[in-house]
Amino acid sequence: MKNIMFLGGLLLSAMTFVACSDDYTDWADPQSNPQEEAVTLPGYKASGTSSVDLADVTGDSVQVLSLSAVSLPEGSVVGNTRVELLPADGSSTTAVTVDVDNEGRVGKADLQAVLESFYGKRPTERSLSGHVYSNIITNGQAFLVDAGTITVTATPEAPYIADAYYLVGDVTGGWDADHVVKFNHSGADVYEDPVFTVSFTAAAGNCWQIIPQGNIDNDDFWHKGADGVVGVATDGDTSLEGTLVATESVGAGKIENAGMYRMTINMLDYTYTIEPMAATYYLVGDLQGWSDSNRSCALYPETATVQSYTTQWNGAGNLKIWDSTNFGNWDVAYGAAVDGDNSPSGSLVNSGAGAIVVPVIGEYYTFTADFSNMTYTWTRLDNQNPATHAFVGITGGFSGWNEGIAMTPVENSPHNWMITYTFTNDDEMKFRDGNTWWGNSTDGGNITVSAGTYNIYFNDITGQYLFIAQ
Repeated sequence: MKNIMFLGGLLLSAMTFVACSDDYTDWADPQSNPQEEAVTLPGYKASGTSSVDLADVTGDSVQVLSLSAVSLPEGSVVGNTRVELLPADGSSTTAVTVDVDNEGRVGKADLQAVLESFYGKRPTERSLSGHVYSNIITNGQAFLVDAGTITVTATPEAPYIADAYYLVGDVTGGWDADHVVKFNHSGADVYEDPVFTVSFTAAAGNCWQIIPQGNIDNDDFWHKGADGVVGVATDGDTSLEGTLVATESVGAGKIENAGMYRMTINMLDYTYTIEPMAATYYLVGDLQGWSDSNRSCALYPETATVQSYTTQWNGAGNLKIWDSTNFGNWDVAYGAAVDGDNSPSGSLVNSGAGAIVVPVIGEYYTFTADFSNMTYTWTRLDNQNPATHAFVGITGGFSGWNEGIAMTPVENSPHNWMITYTFTNDDEMKFRDGNTWWGNSTDGGNITVSAGTYNIYFNDITGQYLFIAQ
């Protein structure tokens, strides 16, 4: 009884100082109470709990402190409690406030967010300094109690992310360490930037898996488990996006259609996407002398798998196609199933291919190749007398937006132009001929280009252009 009488007196005394101002009428909101107004109560003190790994927490909350038992006056209750957290290493002086229930538990997501805000997402044990405050309510009035300081030690929840990853499989030419292709990465902490990308060319049915850097470093190439080989749950999955797994029975993904692809993996949420890319293809034939070194006739990408070329087809009007990685290799040139086929459409083959011939020699056609369906079509232009240009140049910030640096007309391929040019800085540009200007394909605006050397191709009938980095 004496203890209750004493505490009751102390509460009333405390309220004399902190509960008489209209500024503090809403004591249920801890943010309305300046810390200097808090009082202490004998025996009312917070204590920290043991270290916690949030990856092991299955519920929505986790205990980080306990409040020592104290006898409160009859009718007095703990309204709410909060802890103001700072990084123990002093890297920040701006505290983050987290609500605490009467059992000393905070929301798991709240604690995760605090750890990430101060230390990032890497799953390393971290220490937080906490100052605990409670609102005590008695006789309909409330006041702030300082319950002291604690240390919160916790590890944020995050999956294993290696410092680097490598693509391996049929898509890279082999299932061993000699045939891996490294994913690109920004170089930032992988828990701040968990996104990796890689480009590859695949034949239909090629399979893939992903090897983490640790397997390479530990000379255990096929180590499996949470920190091992990454793949898909179902072996042979042909999905172009989905969830990655790292288990003892990880499967291999499969590429259904031949082509060039870009794979993007996000290792924080273990997801992947595979997007078809526009590979570089070149025409070879009478228009460029059937040369295995002349790359003047590059196809213009329309989509990731559809490319085209427009000109007046003269001479023999025939062609085959090489991709950039196999340029000069006749065994894998794309062409017609029957040599000399001049049908308006047909199937592409790349084994024992014959020449494809324009339906009518001397006329303007657009030749279109669809590498996803392995087909081609010829489309005759309605305008067989397109405007001619004696000069086409590139102009931009690099040239002071003047008349432009002259491009070279592609021999035997009217209305196609080419130039090799080095941009010393990131820049913007257009193509021009006197008062005629050509810009980007979206809205005709300036074309942005990164610093570097490029082979640049342009068609003045279609406005198509292509930059190939050298």
